[in-house]
Formats: sequence, structure tokens, C-alpha cells
Amino acid sequence: MTETMEISTRTLDQVTVVEINGNLDGTTAIMAEEIIGDHCQEGTRLVLDLRQVSYMSSMGLRLLLLISRKLADLHGCMALVGLSDDLKETMSITGFLDHFATYDALEEGVSALQQEKE
Repeated sequence: MTETMEISTRTLDQVTVVEINGNLDGTTAIMAEEIIGDHCQEGTRLVLDLRQVSYMSSMGLRLLLLISRKLADLHGCMALVGLSDDLKETMSITGFLDHFATYDALEEGVSALQQEKE
């Protein structure tokens, strides 16, 4: 059985919000990288809304690092919103959690990135 994933994007107060719905695994992370990468421009402020992601493989973690590095090169910034307890635990164990700004609520993440000075 193949898992499906949906990605939607919108802009809230000059912050790009990318909502991912579904699992981020070896198959879906490749598609997500293409879609999210298209939104990474000079100075982009990006919130990844992960409230609807219940599973993330190592490919999903790799995706987060790739997007973060790409944005850093473009003088942008990124925040993660809505990590489930399981995702927080996985990211904590692997050391990934320390590399990202994380927020429980979408509004918190958007607000934090609006205040970022580049």
C-alpha cells in the first residue's frame, strides 16, 4: 500500500506556510523536496506545518536539513510547527531537534519568523 501525501501552501503576513498532510518517507520526501524547494527564494521565511504528519523516516529528516540549509544559503529562515510527540522524540534522539526552531501553534511560528531580522 502506498501512502499518499498532500502539500498545500499559502502566505500569512509575508511568511510562506507549507502544510504537509501524510507521511514523510522515502517516496513522499522526494516529491515534497521539489514542491517546497520551489518556494525557497532569497529571504524566504518558511513555516513547515507538520500537524498532519504522523510518520517521518530518515528521508523526511534529510528533507528538513536540505530545506534548512538551502534557506540559510538564501538568507532565509524556517520554523517547524505542530510536531507530534513521536516526531519530537525521534528528532530529539537523533539530535535533529536542536537544529530547528519549533512551535506548537501555527500563529507562534509565523509570528516568530516575522520578527526574524536578516
